Amino acid sequence: MKGWRYSGIAAAIVALSGCTSLTDVAPTAAVGDRCAAFASTLQGHWPDASTRVTSATFVPEGPAPAPDPRGFQYDSTVPLKAHCDVQAVMAERQGADGQSYAIKFHLRLPMEWNGRFLFQGGGGTNGDVGSALGALAGVGLVTPALAQGYAVVSQDSGHDNAVNSDPAKGGAVAFGFDPDARRNYAYASLAAVTDAAKAAIATFYGSAPRYSYFAGCSKGGQEGLALAHRYPDAFDGIIAAAPGMSLPRAALAQAWDVQTFGRLVPPGSDGVRPFGQLANAFSTSELGIVRQAILKACDAKDGVADGLVAHYGQCGNEDVLPVLRSFACTGQRNGQCLSNLQIDALVRSMAGPRKSDGSPLYVRFPWDGGVGEPGWAVWKLGLAKEGVPALSIVVGGSALSAIFQTPPKLVAADPQGMMQWQMAYDFDRDADAIYRVAAPFPASGWDMMSARSPDIDGFRAAGGKLIVPHGAADPVFSLDDTLQWYREVDARYAGKGADTVRVFPVPGMNHCEGGPSTDRYDAFAAMVDWVEQGRAPEQLNAVAAAASPWPGRTRPICRYPAYARYKGQGDVEKKESFECVRG
Repeated sequence: MKGWRYSGIAAAIVALSGCTSLTDVAPTAAVGDRCAAFASTLQGHWPDASTRVTSATFVPEGPAPAPDPRGFQYDSTVPLKAHCDVQAVMAERQGADGQSYAIKFHLRLPMEWNGRFLFQGGGGTNGDVGSALGALAGVGLVTPALAQGYAVVSQDSGHDNAVNSDPAKGGAVAFGFDPDARRNYAYASLAAVTDAAKAAIATFYGSAPRYSYFAGCSKGGQEGLALAHRYPDAFDGIIAAAPGMSLPRAALAQAWDVQTFGRLVPPGSDGVRPFGQLANAFSTSELGIVRQAILKACDAKDGVADGLVAHYGQCGNEDVLPVLRSFACTGQRNGQCLSNLQIDALVRSMAGPRKSDGSPLYVRFPWDGGVGEPGWAVWKLGLAKEGVPALSIVVGGSALSAIFQTPPKLVAADPQGMMQWQMAYDFDRDADAIYRVAAPFPASGWDMMSARSPDIDGFRAAGGKLIVPHGAADPVFSLDDTLQWYREVDARYAGKGADTVRVFPVPGMNHCEGGPSTDRYDAFAAMVDWVEQGRAPEQLNAVAAAASPWPGRTRPICRYPAYARYKGQGDVEKKESFECVRG
């Protein structure tokens, strides 16, 4: 169990309240009263004195809310434990931009507590307080942690999409115009909410958590790494899936993609390329050709042609480009071939953004069998049939302009205006803005947002454990960046990096989940086993979801630098026919 600097305060609160635990109280109306009274118990005793509870209600045991069909499909059939549902706010203030800000958090305290605490990471630009159920894509929490007896907290990272959205400043990213809101989004709110949650837990149960965990994917993965770097003794175990460790640089890659693929879109009579036509730069059948070419070039390198490029480090341009060229059209586009312009654009996108002198601004993206799938295309191009604009425009462009560069840039919040700004972006002139400092911003976007340093000395010294799953076909944050970072970590600790950090590349998987992959694995259970039993995971046992090309297929997800190689015999649908090897 990690030490906690407010344990003395918590003990005093417990003594003052006369209530050491609610776990032995039957779920009756009396429990509801005591749950409500909990709000006043901590009043004036929170680690941050500005904290106030806005509601504390008793929720009886019952089913979890049905998951949003567009989001992560967790198991809502397992009943959530009876719990006290706490909503609270702290650090209310008037921002430098004139907006009202606060850090809001959501804490669920189960009556049948297992002695453990989970901080549920956020996603995107946050601004939503979150469910605090502990159900997360990319980490294995299919059964909500609350149903397993965990106390769970989530937070909005210091801004509220319903309050702080300003169309004149990019909509939901308007908080990027306030220095403190940027800092809270980057990392500062994490410590404040962790301290508040641990104080509440100690008061509610009469003891601090035996084990504390953080789990998140995407921005939540960045948050996990930020905790490991900046607050190394706060958590025993962290899962940082598909981590946005280089958020500002990845946003440059998104602008690069908009330019690259946008040039395939014919301009209208006004000279403007319509954002809605970006998805037509590649048809669904043409993206299928891209996947076919990658598999033809690299699928069998892991010992069997099974639709997965498991030997991810051995598939380069020299393998893929000749096969792509073999599919080149000899005439007009007809859905059965690729134009040379399409091939060139794809290769340029995969190489990552560069200045005109060739110097890289971010890493390359690996060739993988999940490239071209809907979970890849929705970021790079958008989805024409569903009418979804490219997320590289509406998420990446808005974040780059308002949050990551200094000073922030006023850009129209609509997709067309954002695309036009990205199309005009000058990587020689503008890209360095992510490293600049200008009043009233005392730190650059990179200094605040980056969680990429190989220096995890404090986390390592505290005995912390870190698991990093990452899809090989992630279109947002390149697996290559994560692997390069791990190699730097391993070098720093003289080949002993795996004592603290274990990275698990997932062939075929897009961002956090999906793609032609075996993307159902329980990294969270592996983390708990590592922290509490000392069993460091060499592989994660994975299953393909119903939406994959091979429902029910099993595979080992091997710890980097190993990959899953076919043994030469056995059912290719079963993990027992594969072994983790290096090479």
